[in-house]
Amino acid sequence: MASPRHLLKLSGALLLLCVGVCVARNSDFSIVGYSEEDLSSNDRLVELFEKWLAKHQKAYASDLPKSVDWRKKGAVTEVKNQGQCGSCWAFSTVAAVEGINAIVTGNLTALSEQELIDCSVDGNSGCNGGLMDYAFSYIASSGGLHTEEAYPYLMEEGSCGDGKKAESEAVTISGFEDVPANDGQALIKALAHQPVSVAIEASGRHFQFYSGGVFDGPCGAQLDHGVAAVGYGSDKGKGHDYIIVRNSWGADWGEKGYIRMKRGTSNGEGLCGINKMASYPTKDK
Repeated sequence: MASPRHLLKLSGALLLLCVGVCVARNSDFSIVGYSEEDLSSNDRLVELFEKWLAKHQKAYASDLPKSVDWRKKGAVTEVKNQGQCGSCWAFSTVAAVEGINAIVTGNLTALSEQELIDCSVDGNSGCNGGLMDYAFSYIASSGGLHTEEAYPYLMEEGSCGDGKKAESEAVTISGFEDVPANDGQALIKALAHQPVSVAIEASGRHFQFYSGGVFDGPCGAQLDHGVAAVGYGSDKGKGHDYIIVRNSWGADWGEKGYIRMKRGTSNGEGLCGINKMASYPTKDK
């Protein structure tokens, strides 16, 4: 299970060296040909790895599919509507868990946001907001998340219903991982494997009244809304790369409940801050 973000802030040199070791096991990067003196300095190791990375990182990017749409792969349930409850964090979490469960098991099952609202109270505040990572932690530690049918959405806070949970089998996860912050390519890499929970700024009128096309703002990066990234692609006509985002405002909003958000902006935070706080659940096969 991933640790809190503040515990993951390793030094740049240490991080590079750790990455270098991992990469060396699975690539043509080799220390053969360098003298012992060359390898006696951490600075020299970092320099060697950075040179290797500059040479090969484009190849890594090209290994990713040009487009992915998890809706077409049967890993996304129908668009839902959170209504007047500030439970976007629960809908974002559930979408990601539904996705990885479908990918691993082959079964697409609608899961319960209400269970998270009622039961995931360690760090979360029901209809007054919460964070996806806290919800992932709850699911991993509590034995799983139950179905929407067994534990239906109320659009308000309720008591944690153990009786409801006993009526259906739980979908489990093994933990979760945080996508490196402000790294658009890392987000795309994660999306190539599964739906991802993301946070964005959605309070602006341009976002709220979006009706179609590739959205390019304006918007800030003060995160206030949890959604789910479920794919990416390109608008061939206009040449815009985008991320497919599932909202929780019902199917009448946007493109049948979805928005295509422009990606590849010069701002590392991404459009509306989409690169700032992304995470995804993990599930053992």
